[in-house]
This record gives sequence, C-alpha cells and structure tokens, in this order.
Amino acid sequence: MSDFTLVADGLRFPEGPVVMPDGSIILVEIEAGRITRVMPDGRKQTVAEPGGGPNGLAMGPDGMLYCCNNGGFEYLEAGGILAPHGIAKDYSGGRIERIDPATGKVEVLYRSGDFGCVLRGPNDIVFDAHGGFWFTDHGKVDYAKRCHDIVGIFYAKADGSHLEEVIFPSNNPNGCGLSPDGRTLYAAETYTCRLMSFNVTAPGKVAPDAGPGGPGIPLYRPAGYKFFDSLAVEACGNICVATIGESGISVISPAGELVEFVATDDIFTTNICFGGADMMDAWITLSGTGRLVRTRWKRPGLKLEY
Repeated sequence: MSDFTLVADGLRFPEGPVVMPDGSIILVEIEAGRITRVMPDGRKQTVAEPGGGPNGLAMGPDGMLYCCNNGGFEYLEAGGILAPHGIAKDYSGGRIERIDPATGKVEVLYRSGDFGCVLRGPNDIVFDAHGGFWFTDHGKVDYAKRCHDIVGIFYAKADGSHLEEVIFPSNNPNGCGLSPDGRTLYAAETYTCRLMSFNVTAPGKVAPDAGPGGPGIPLYRPAGYKFFDSLAVEACGNICVATIGESGISVISPAGELVEFVATDDIFTTNICFGGADMMDAWITLSGTGRLVRTRWKRPGLKLEY
C-alpha cells in the first residue's frame, strides 16, 4: 500500500465513489444508510440520508445523483473488519433513488413492482450516451429462510418513464460498466467470480444469443477463492474489477486477458473510479476497514457520460 494515499477513514462500508467537479468524492456508506461527500483534505459532509442500503451511485444528465438502494444488509464486525451478512431485519425494499447533491432531497424514482419489475437489491449503475442507465440487481441472501434471490440486469430512463429487466437470469451481478464505444455492457458476477460481456444492439437492448444459451459471454474468471465486486473501465477499454479475497483490482483486457493485478490491504476492496485532469487519478474504496484511498493509475480511466 506504499503507493496509496489515505483520503478518508472512519467510513461505514463505503462504495460507489463519484468524482465531482470540485475535486471532492461523493460516495455511499452502505451500513450507515448515508451519502457522504469527502473533500480533498479528508473532511466529510453528509449529502443525504436515504436509509436502507445505498450502494451504486452515478451522476445523471440532470446533475442529480442516481442511487441503487439495496434495501439494507445485516453486518458483522470483527478484527477491525466490517462485513455485510445477509438481508437486513428491517429490509426496506430495493429501489432506485434520485438525490439532489445540493439540497440532499431524496426521491424514489423506481421501486419494486414498477413496470412489472422485481427489485430486490439494486447494486451498481452506469449511464449511457442516450441518457438512460443500466443497473444490476445483486439480490439478497436470507440465511433464516435458507434462500438466495434469482436476479437480473435492468435498463431505465432517468425521467422515471421506463424500467425494464433486460437480462434474466443473471448470477448475482455486482459491478457494471460500458465499453468506450458503448457497444459492450460488462457485468461482474460476485459468487461465480466471472466477468460477463453483453453485445449492446440499441439503447437498453442486448443481443439475445451472444453466448451459449443466452446473451452473456463469459470473458474472464480468475483461479482461486475470490469474488468480484464493482468495476470501472479504462479509456483504452480495459475493465478494472474490484476483487474480494485476493484484495485488489484485477485489470482485464476486452479480449479477456489479465493485464495486471493491483494489490490492496483490505479484503473488501469494492470500487474504483477515475478523475483528475488526465483521468489517471484513481480512488478506491476499502470497505471492510472504512477507508477511501487515492493512487496514480498507469493508464487513464474512461470519462463517464455525465
């Protein structure tokens, strides 16, 4: 970790970092049900408190933040590590929220049941060039009932007019992102530890027969006992997948080859995002220990749509 600079600590399972124009980072604290702005000097400001389990976060075309809220987890804390553990006792339902970063106003844009869609644990989100957004539903594990949700990948419009489950079933997808040309959707499956790719044929549509038996093409899967979390894409098209267990970021080429592995010191390394004038500043959430760190990346990240 010698190449990493600590930006903030004391966060409660941070994820979903978004680089803001003023150099601050807005992220979620899932365990606290809170949206937090981290200033460059490490000061923390509460942006909003939607409750539940705010998870993925992205800036939309209207300057608002769009949040995947998973409805809440239970947590275990031991040895200085905080870890999610099954569905929250006060689970409040999966939903997509629109949040005003200036006022903290939280609006539920989509909830489970809208447009006939079941939302159990929305997780990660990425906007396309058309102003719509893809998001994954990671689902929930209910240990008391000994069950695990079967879930999918969705496409929605930012104005609340359209929500569709495009890919079903999916194996508990977590991170999602788009290739630089927008023609490929990537999704990282946590428990199978597979990076999947989908051929985008139109806004919110994927080719139905890209892989054997369905739309997904398995692009990469590492050996060993590991899990994939969120992801970000480099300007050259490489996919940077946060890797739990091995602790770090797996950088995978569009051809499905491991380019490099950047190690961290937190087993729950969950997210990476890019910013700075040259897009080579990288911020990484170390969720188990509640830290946000910054490093210089070898290659520029892809500039997001908004």
